[in-house]
Amino acid sequence: MIVSLTIKNIVLIDRLQIDFEGGLCVLSGETGAGKSILLSGIGLVIGARSEKELIRHGCDQGTVSAEISVRDDHKVWKIFYEQGLEFDRGPVILRRTIMRDGRSRAFINDQSVTIALLRKVGRSLIEIHGQHDERGLLNPSGHRNLLDNFGSYDPLLSKVNSTYSTLVSLKEELIREQVKLDLAQSDEDYIRHNLEELETLDPKLGEEEKLAKERSRMMQGETLSTGLKALLGKLLSDKGVDTVLRTTLRKIERMSAKAPGLLEGVSNSLEQAANETSEGIQELEGIIQDLEYNPYDLENNEERLFAIRAAARKHNCQPDQLIALMVDFNKKLDVLKFSDDEVHRLTNEVKAVQVVFESNVQKLSADRYKTAIDLDKQVNKELPSLKMDKAKFKTFIEPLEPVKWNGEGGERVDFRVSTNPGAPFGGLIKIASGGELSRFILALKVVLARKGSVATLIFDEIDQGVGGAVANAVGERLSQLADKAQILVITHSPQVAARGRTHWLINKSQTGEEMLKTSVTKLIEECRREEIARMISGAEVTKESRAAADNLLQW
Repeated sequence: MIVSLTIKNIVLIDRLQIDFEGGLCVLSGETGAGKSILLSGIGLVIGARSEKELIRHGCDQGTVSAEISVRDDHKVWKIFYEQGLEFDRGPVILRRTIMRDGRSRAFINDQSVTIALLRKVGRSLIEIHGQHDERGLLNPSGHRNLLDNFGSYDPLLSKVNSTYSTLVSLKEELIREQVKLDLAQSDEDYIRHNLEELETLDPKLGEEEKLAKERSRMMQGETLSTGLKALLGKLLSDKGVDTVLRTTLRKIERMSAKAPGLLEGVSNSLEQAANETSEGIQELEGIIQDLEYNPYDLENNEERLFAIRAAARKHNCQPDQLIALMVDFNKKLDVLKFSDDEVHRLTNEVKAVQVVFESNVQKLSADRYKTAIDLDKQVNKELPSLKMDKAKFKTFIEPLEPVKWNGEGGERVDFRVSTNPGAPFGGLIKIASGGELSRFILALKVVLARKGSVATLIFDEIDQGVGGAVANAVGERLSQLADKAQILVITHSPQVAARGRTHWLINKSQTGEEMLKTSVTKLIEECRREEIARMISGAEVTKESRAAADNLLQW
């Protein structure tokens, strides 16, 4: 429940602190006193849209904070845990500050949070209801959540939500993999064809350079070979160096016999020269032999060389990069196979999760139908006590097409009413009059509060359009509802006000040339009696109205 509410510099409020109590808290005041300002302040602290016009004239910012007592088992602690907020169990303080430049800041227990989180937390703790509250019971889009809150199938609802999230995630992943597979398959023929060409070619690292050198040597070898053969011919001719040296050595050997030792040195030198000349001739003959080639060798060389170069040009790379290109092509084919396998795996997973999801949705639908029957029964029990004996309430559940099923299930829920026997059921806001609408909403809230987790319910003129016995019935039901939660009711009805555990008067005042101010005062005993008497008779309080107030306060 709201323990205290502090408002600073919001419209006509400069500073205001209200220390609320449990049970039924009544707030009354004349029209224009500032009741809507109080509601706007509470709305801000639970994440309502902020407007700079709410800031009091002459101020740069306005602030609203609420200290709320929260049970240890309330779902808000789970919200904090999921958001990574570590708060000790105890009061929760929500705070909102709005600035003149349009900016807004939110805090929970003095820790800065997003407005979205403040809204989620605030609306799990406080609900504001009025005759024209489109966020609550009058908005069919919220009826399914209200029915689910009344039901006892949270684990199943969580399963539906989680399996749907898993299903959506898997389908998105399947689409991504299918797109990758489609792109890969569109290139598959190209990749396989080029890979086969390269594998047939089977290029080796450095092969192109080696072939180019061999081709150059073969093309230059014929000219060089001819010249070398001519030189070799001269060396081997009758007048060549080798022949002359050998002939000279034989003559020196004959002459040495006539003069032993005299020509030994000359003979040795010439013999060495002859041997080295023979070695040179043999090496030259080997070179000439190497230079000689078969014309078919050049043809084969060029065919291989040109094939490698053509492949490199085709793929816009260097010849030695063809090997890496083959590796890349193989990797792409591996990816293609993996993508194909992945698409197959994901397709099977989607089918499996789809089956589980549909099964959970069907179970949830069955539980919702049962819960709807129970809700209708309990709400219709409340209507006679609110002087609506002939009215009926019914929960309509409209199945959705399977393609429209989502994490919330497979149906649309709509609360409808009939105000007279035989009259068709219709939407709350379309069928019910102002007074009837108030009572339908109250009957619903009385029933929903039995299983709800909201700590504080705020009703803005829920009794509008009713009086007399009907107003008495509304007051009685609000009092009963206050046994389940803290109830704040803004009212013009003395019958409702008299039921309050505490009563607060909202006033607007001005001193001299000061700005108007809105204040809130807790009423006790005689002051409360006077206010209820005013609510009965109007501006002029009479003995009769005081007596009527005394009578009401005896309840």
